[in-house]
Amino acid sequence: MKLIILLFALVLGFGATIKRSASDLKEISQRTEINAYKNYPNLLPEVEIVAHRMPRA
Repeated sequence: MKLIILLFALVLGFGATIKRSASDLKEISQRTEINAYKNYPNLLPEVEIVAHRMPRA
């Protein structure tokens, strides 16, 4: 019984470690992508207004 509990604890610990490393890798990739955009001067979209003006009453 103790052996089964020990194996279960090891499997849970290994799964938690893998989940943590996956989330760390995701955060690092997001940080790297944000740092890559720091070299660009302006990334705001250009907006073109296409609506007609309404006449004033």
